[in-house]
Amino acid sequence: MTDRYDGFREFFAARRSDLSRTAFFLTGNDNAAEDLLQEAMVKTAAKWHRIHPDGNPDAYVRQVMLNLVRSRWRRRQKISEYATDEVPERQSGHDIESAVVAKSALGRALQTLTARQRATLYFRYYEDLSEAETARLLGCSTGTVKSQSHAALAKLRETAPHLLTAESVEVAE
Repeated sequence: MTDRYDGFREFFAARRSDLSRTAFFLTGNDNAAEDLLQEAMVKTAAKWHRIHPDGNPDAYVRQVMLNLVRSRWRRRQKISEYATDEVPERQSGHDIESAVVAKSALGRALQTLTARQRATLYFRYYEDLSEAETARLLGCSTGTVKSQSHAALAKLRETAPHLLTAESVEVAE
C-alpha cells in the first residue's frame, strides 16, 4: 500500500527555499510569505497523490500561491497584527535566507510596490516569463503587465536606484 503523501516531504524539503522566495516576492513580507507558503503546501498536500506522479509540483504550488494572493487582492484583506509581550519562538532551521532578504534593501524596496507590481516583476524578471505568460498567470492583459512593470520599475528607480543595474533597466524598457 502506497502512502498518498509519498515524496511530498522530500519535495517540500528540497524546494522550500525557492518556494519561500516566491512567496516573499508575492507578499513583500516575511511573515505573510510564511503564511502563504504554509497555506499553499496544505492545499498541495491534499492533492499530492494526483499532482506528483505525472504533474509539475513546482508549477502547481506556484499557481496555488498566486491564486491565494489574488483572492486576497479581491477581498482587499488586511492582515491584522497586534502587539504581544512575548516574541514567538522560531523552529530551529528557520529559513534564514528569507529573513535576510526581508531585511535587505530589496525587501524594503519591494514593500514600496503594490502586490500586483511585485507579482508582475517576479514572474517577468525572476521567473523570466514572457509578457503573455505573465498575463495568463495573473489573469490580465499583456498591456496591464507592461504598465505594471513600467510603474514598478519607475518606483524602484525612485526609491532604490542602487538595486537596478544598467542591464536590468535596458531589458525592462
